[in-house]
Order: sequence, then structure tokens, then C-alpha cells
Amino acid sequence: MKLLYTTSKLGIGGRMYQPKRVLQEPGTAVPEKIRSISGANKRRHSSDSESEPEGESSCSEEEKKEEKQEIEKLSSTNVNCAGKPEEDTKKPVVSQQAAPAVSSKPSCKPAVFVPVDRSPEIQEARLKLPILAEEQVIMEAINENPIVVICGETGSGKTTQVPQFLYEAGYTSSNGIIGITEPRRVAAVSMSQRVAKEMNLSHRVVSYQIRYEGNVTDETQIKFMTDGVLLKEVQKDFLLLKYKVIIIDEAHERSMYTDILIGLLSRIVPLREKKGLPLKLIIMSATLRVEDFTENTRLFAVTPPVLQVDARQFPVTVHFNKKTPLDDYSGECFRKVCKIHRMLPSGGILVFLTGQAEVHSLCRRLRKAFPFQKNSTAGDDDDRKESVEEMRKFKKSRRRRKAATLPQINLDNYAVVPVDEGDEDRDAETDDDIAGSDVDLDLGDGDSEEEEKSDSSLPLYVLPLYSLLAPEKQAKVFRPPPPGTRLCVVATNVAETSLTIPGIKYVVDCGKVKKRFYDKITGVSSFRVTWISQASANQRAGRAGRTEPGHCYRLYSSAVFMDFEKFSAPEITKRPVEDLILQMKALNIEKVINFPFPTPPPAEALAAAEELLIALGALKEPPMTGRLKEQQAAKLSCPISPLGRVMATFPVAPRYAKMLALSRQHDCLPYTITIVSAMTVRELFEEFDRPAASEEETVKLKGKKGRLVQMQRIWAGQGSLQKLGDLMVMLGAVGACEYSGCTPKFCEENGLRYKAMLEIRRLRGQLTTAVNSVCTDAGLYVDPKMKPPTEAQATYLRQIVLAGLGDHLARRVQAEELLDDKWKNAYKTALLDDPVFIHPSSVLFKQLPDFVVYQEIVETTKLYMKGVSAVEPEWIPALLPSYCHFGKPLENPPPSYCPETGRIRCHRPSVFYRVSWQLPAVEVDYPEGIDRYKYFARFLLEGKVIEKLGSYSQCLLSSPLIMLKTWSKLQPRTEFLLQALVAENCDNRDALLAAWKKNPKYLLAAYCQWIPEVMQEDIAKQWPPVAL
Repeated sequence: MKLLYTTSKLGIGGRMYQPKRVLQEPGTAVPEKIRSISGANKRRHSSDSESEPEGESSCSEEEKKEEKQEIEKLSSTNVNCAGKPEEDTKKPVVSQQAAPAVSSKPSCKPAVFVPVDRSPEIQEARLKLPILAEEQVIMEAINENPIVVICGETGSGKTTQVPQFLYEAGYTSSNGIIGITEPRRVAAVSMSQRVAKEMNLSHRVVSYQIRYEGNVTDETQIKFMTDGVLLKEVQKDFLLLKYKVIIIDEAHERSMYTDILIGLLSRIVPLREKKGLPLKLIIMSATLRVEDFTENTRLFAVTPPVLQVDARQFPVTVHFNKKTPLDDYSGECFRKVCKIHRMLPSGGILVFLTGQAEVHSLCRRLRKAFPFQKNSTAGDDDDRKESVEEMRKFKKSRRRRKAATLPQINLDNYAVVPVDEGDEDRDAETDDDIAGSDVDLDLGDGDSEEEEKSDSSLPLYVLPLYSLLAPEKQAKVFRPPPPGTRLCVVATNVAETSLTIPGIKYVVDCGKVKKRFYDKITGVSSFRVTWISQASANQRAGRAGRTEPGHCYRLYSSAVFMDFEKFSAPEITKRPVEDLILQMKALNIEKVINFPFPTPPPAEALAAAEELLIALGALKEPPMTGRLKEQQAAKLSCPISPLGRVMATFPVAPRYAKMLALSRQHDCLPYTITIVSAMTVRELFEEFDRPAASEEETVKLKGKKGRLVQMQRIWAGQGSLQKLGDLMVMLGAVGACEYSGCTPKFCEENGLRYKAMLEIRRLRGQLTTAVNSVCTDAGLYVDPKMKPPTEAQATYLRQIVLAGLGDHLARRVQAEELLDDKWKNAYKTALLDDPVFIHPSSVLFKQLPDFVVYQEIVETTKLYMKGVSAVEPEWIPALLPSYCHFGKPLENPPPSYCPETGRIRCHRPSVFYRVSWQLPAVEVDYPEGIDRYKYFARFLLEGKVIEKLGSYSQCLLSSPLIMLKTWSKLQPRTEFLLQALVAENCDNRDALLAAWKKNPKYLLAAYCQWIPEVMQEDIAKQWPPVAL
């Protein structure tokens, strides 16, 4: 994409022109790192004229036999069968260079071509794609190298055509599959459908697999999938033996799963090569940020070749603002759109803003300024033309009046117009009435009062676009606007790369984006509006050059643009990574810190993730012995536990996976699956606080919000159900929606997002299948008529939620602890020093329980907890022992033996870690130590551990209570019994039974010292006193 940069200032009588400054092409900016396809073509053509293909294509049968025997010994260096050695470069990017002197017996492989029956229309459309002309160069690079990087801007055709190149080259002829990963589900589905249509093949051959669905069959040869799907397959088949080629698409987006896949595949490819089953890896990116792949020696020991494909892009003229608005960028967007619509030729307008509220606010202002009547007739076109002409004449006369005053001339106020932009700009030099020139739009501050006036003679068809918008409303932007109107789409960054809107000629870029930021330690998330990267700015500008030459108006100066980061930071560096660490541990990658990440996550994020997984029981605790360095190293290489392997099978966050693993009792699994699905999908409810376009819409939105609040109170239930809080609201909403058939009408009437409800339904099905695979006798199914939980089940659900969200515990600040007014009705958490509050939308907002757990903390004007559920303080030490510091066992009530568990129990006071909240004393297992052996010996002698020994308790020579006395060492029998128990680590019933299986005479001598001599022979005959 070629961007032509200018700075424009319109509405001034005089004009100054300067020669256009042409930027260097991206392909020539890094000649040593990027192997140009055009250069490769020249080398290929020159070598073709010198080579003799006919003489080299024939090989004797003996030579073929020898090649077949040596196939398994081939490394990643292959000799070009066609005899086309590459010319040397100063710094070759291709690691596999052809030898200058070809061996006497070069490896010859017969060419394979699989014919594809395409329709003439498809074939004609393919010929227009830039990548099609480079098929031979691309396939030569893939055939000669195990790993290839392909760079091509959006629109070059790499996603749809490279799989077809590979198919035609025979990569699926021996029951192999071409796998293509996409970061988004919609892309995986749509691309599979497009490729199947182009190749005239059924969906049984070209298939897709996403999180909730797929149409993969035994006949599948080309498979599109999300990166998470392939990562799950790696867990089952590490070498991915059914694949011949893996294509990682959209690698420039640097999604977390894509980064992990690239790291894994960098090790899988050489392993497959050693086994004689080569796997080709193709990394496709839309930007030139390939240094993370090509210059990372930990990732690729040998630098892979990089091919660049030009995009099908019309020139885009980029206009910078003279001044950068810091606050009112939305108002500046409004002014720019007004000037474009009034003064420039036809063509769609695409405006980039940061969030849903800003989108609706700007849509409302534009619709008010340029109202569109749906019943307007074709006769309105003439009136519109006359109005436009009058407006331009008015502008012209106003400029002449201003010019007559002879103002002081400032060259910065004038545009730098490209000399070769086109006839439109050249005509502007001689004809002031021609609209569309670069100098006809004032990029400085305009007269907002004039622009706010309503003008029905210039109808503007304004549409919003953001990710949470209903699919049927999103689809409107792809349809032609009504006759006599101009399309204006106001969008978030979803229109940057995910969607291509037809007919866009003008782009208005505010230069900002709303991103979710996570604290690496606390996990607190906040949405902040920040500047975009230079790569994102260029992506936005490219939206204007899809169908014709376009213009991009940036609401910031060129100096500000140069301060932007070149690329956005990879996702893996910006969010918590506990789910990623768990999946890698499930692959037996224990030392995650040594994994070859393209961009490694921060060390503190890795440490926080492992600490959380240890607390959840997903990882085994590191040993606390040895040197300090050894202990620190062990903390970052903890092996996965059996519970962790079960948790890794569930496609949800580790906290939610722990909840599922604990829910089998009391028939709570269906409810936990529903709650976890709702917590994972998020954004169940519609947002009704957005700006309205009219008073009528304001009343309508207010009524819908009131209806939603009323339904949330009903879904929250009464009594113990209500203490489940927001999670009970989620459960009730999903249950009510499913009971009604999950129809769009029900969702709209009750403030639910239909798209979210469908996603929850799919995730419930997926989790139900996953649970049934782990618990084969569970027999679960998705019940659309699921009844609400009982009060007892609601209590168990609260305990399950506490066990999973233990580190998200908050305690209400007591009245005596209030330091100032900002702590009123506030809560304190273990990881934050600032006060947090229950979100006003929560059903527990007014109840303010003493202890709550929360799903997440979001930062707006305050720190708010969302997804809140009340918990009882006595549950905390029992369910979260790893988060509590316990005191010494209490003497009253005294320790006791638990027949169910076979362990010694006691009551211990505790405090919650880091913040030292006092918790009630609860009954827990007796702490490790010599006292636990003493209590176990006492209860063993009393016959509470083994019932058969109870008949001898009255005949003992000493009271069992002596075991607990400080002077017990004075009696040899107490020391003899204690030493015997310690020697075999027998401080519970299970350990004792295991010791008896190992040695049936265990403890006989020690026990005989406690009974009269006349009874010892009888006891010896019955020993051990249990049936083993």
C-alpha cells in the first residue's frame, strides 16, 4: 500500500503547492531481510535460460531407488531438482542455499499437479489477485524450505490462494491435510466457504473447525480452524502427524495462541524431519514486522526466508491535522465528516472512534445534521444537486471575501498537494468550483455552529459498527446505501482489519483506540483510550483504497504520528497467562520460562500465573528444601497435578475449570456449567445507557432499562438464592432464555444479547461433552427446561465459586476502620491498596455482604467489582487453606479422630494472607509434626482407628492419654510406639493400612508393650487386626 502524505488547510483563497514527497517502498526498506518476489522472478528467469530442464528431468531407475533409500536422511537442506541455483546476496535470508556445484546424482522428485475445475468467473477473479502471479516463486520457496514467512497486505489474496497452491502441488495427495489457523472464528468459517467455492469442492473436502462447531469429515483435505483448536490437537498428537502443511495466518495480530503455536511448531518441524515425515510451516503476516520470527534464534535456529507480496491497493492520500485535538476528538470527527459530505465528491465515509458510546453519540449528531428520510423519492436528487451547488458557491464567495482582506500568509496553512495524484487535483489548480481536491477541506478548527444546523437536502446514511452490535445490524454496512444518500459508517477498530466495507473512499481517523489493560500481578482490568500504532494507522488508511483512490484524514499532526509505536504490543505481553501456562504444563512443558516464545511474556506475569495455579491445586507445590536459587528455580518449573490435567481438558480459564472439577456432588454440575459459560462469554445484557438519537428513543431506552432491572431482580431469586448474587442472575437469565426457546424476540424484550445467548448455548454443549469425557458415568446433557437450583444447591454453588475465585476475595471495610469518606461502603482486597466497590448494576449493590468474591475488577471512575457473590467467613479457611495462615490448634474443643477420612482433626484460628483478616476458627486437618503422631497413637490405642483394638482398650497397662504428656518420654512403651509410627509416616488410617500390606507384623511388638504378657500370644495370632 502506497500512502501519499499531505497536510491540508482549506477554506483559504490562495494555494501553495509543493512537490510530492514519495516514500520508499516497504519492499526496498529492508533489502537485506526481505527477499523480493520480483527479484526472485528475475533470478528465476535468468536461471531458466541457462538451465536444461529436459536433460535433468530424466533419472535412471537406479538413481530413483537410491533417492528413496536416502529420503529419511534428508535434513532441512534440499537440493533444487530443477538445477536452478540462487544468486548470492550480501546477507541471504534463505538458509538453504543451493550448492554451486551440483552433485552427480541430484535428488529428483516427479512434479505433482492436482487439477481443479474452477468456473470461468472464479478464474477471472483470481487472476486479478497480486499473489497469483507469484505462485511459482512461493511454491519453490515452500518446496525448498521447511519454514517460510509470507508478507502481504490485506487484499493480496494470500489467505485464500496459498492453500489452493499447496493443494494443486499435491500436498494432500497422500492422505495429508493442509491446516490453516485463523485468530477469529468468523474468518475460519468464511474462508473455508470461500475456498470451497473457488475450488468447486464440497465442504466435506474444504472444511472448518471452530470452538463450538465444524464440518470436518474423513474426506477433509483443507481444514480452516482457530488457533485454539490446533493447540488442543497438539495436546493429543504432539507431532500433528495427519498434517502435511500448517499455515499460521494473520500472525501480525500476535494473538496469544498464535505465538504459542509458532513456538511449538518451531520444535515439531525438525522432529518430523528426523522421522522422515516432513511438515511444512508457513507463517503469513499482513505487515513487515517479521523480525520477531526471523531474528529470534531461540525460535528458529536457521533464519527462514521471507517473501513479500504486493497488495491490490489504490493510492491513498493521507492528510494530517495541523493541530492535534487532545480531548474533543469526537467533535473534530463530526466537523470533518460535515465538510467531506458538503464539499467532496461521492464516496463512502468511514470514521474510526474508540468505543460504543462514542459511536452512538456521533451517529446521533450526524443524523441530526443530515437527516435521512426513508420515503424520499428520486426527485430529491435534483434538489440535492442544487443544494450542493449553492453550498459550494457560498463557500467560494466566502473564500473570496476572506482573500480580499489580505491576511498575513502562513505557509503552514496550505496543503502540500501530490503532483501526480490524478486529474482531480490538477483540475483544482484552475477551477475553484471542482470539489474533491485536497485543498477543499479545512482540517483545522471549523465553525461548529454552522455544521450543527440540520440540512435535509444532504441526506447521510449513518450506520454504527462495533463488535457487540447484533449481526443483522452489522450486515447493513455491506449493503448499498439508499439512492440519493452517502454511506457513513462510524466504527471502532473492528473495521480496521476484521471487516472490509465496500465503497469507502474517505477515512476519518481519530488516532485513538480503547484497549483493555491488565495489571500483571493483580489482574485488575481497565479500559483506557490510547494512541494507536503506526501499523494500525496505516491499516486504517488502507480502508480507503480498496475500490478506488481514496483519502485518509488523520486528526493528529505528523509529529504525533512519528511518536506512535511502530507496532502494537503482542497480546501475550498484555494479559494474564495462567490459562496459557496450564495448557503448556499439560503438554509436559514444565520449564515454561525456557519456551521459545516469539515475544516472551514478562517474568512477573509468569510468576503470578504459576502462583495462582499452585493455589488452585493445578500444579504441585515446589519443594521448600535446598538452596534459595534452587527453590526459586523450582517455583517456575512446577509439574502439573492430576487435578490440573482434568482442569486442562476444559476450554475455560483455570479458575472456572476448578469450579467444574469440584461440582460433581449434589447435582451441581449443570448449574456450574451454565454459570461458567455465562462468565466466559461475558456481556450478557444490552447496554441502555448510550446516547439516544431523539427524545422518543430516550424514552424507549429508559423503558428497556427498567424492564431489564425488573427481570434481574426476578432472576436473582429469594433467600439463599439471592446470596449467589450476580451469578444467580446469569443463571436465571440463561435458564429463562432457554426455557422460551432462545428466540431473538425474548432477548430483545428482556434486555439480553441474542448473540451472547447463542454462544452460551454452544459453550454449555461443549463443556457438557468435556465433563462427560472426564466423568464417564456423569450422563449429563443440556437441559433446555433446567429448573432453578434449590436453596441447598445454591449454598453449594457459592462454596464452589469461592474455591475457584479464592484470590478474588474482598472484605467490607468496617465502620471503625474508615479512614476517610472515600472508604464508605468500600471493600478491601488482598492485592490492592485502593478501595473497591460493588458495581451499581449488581443485585448485591445495596445489601453489602461482609465477604464477597468477584469475577473481575474494572476501573472507571472507581474500582468496581463485577460478577459478585456473597460468601460466609467460616468457609474461607476450609475451602482456601493455601490462602490462609493458621495458628496453633486450639485445646478447646480438643483434637479428634475423623472416622470418615481416617485423619486427626482440630480447630485452628486463621488469618487471610497478606491482609491478615481474622477468620473464625474452623475444623481442619491437624498440622504436620510430632504432635499429630502422638494424637494418632492415642486414638489407635483407644480403638477409634481400628475397631478390633477397642476390645483391648480396657486392658492397657497405661492410659493412652500418656502419649500427649510432656513426660511421656520417660516411659519406653510410648517412645517405642511413637518411633514405629514415625518410621513409616503413619499418622492416618490409610498410611497404616498401607504399612500393614507391606509388613503384616508392623506395630505388633510396639503394641504388645501396652498389654499384659498373657494376652500377647492371642493378639499375635490375630495380627494385623484388620482384613487386608
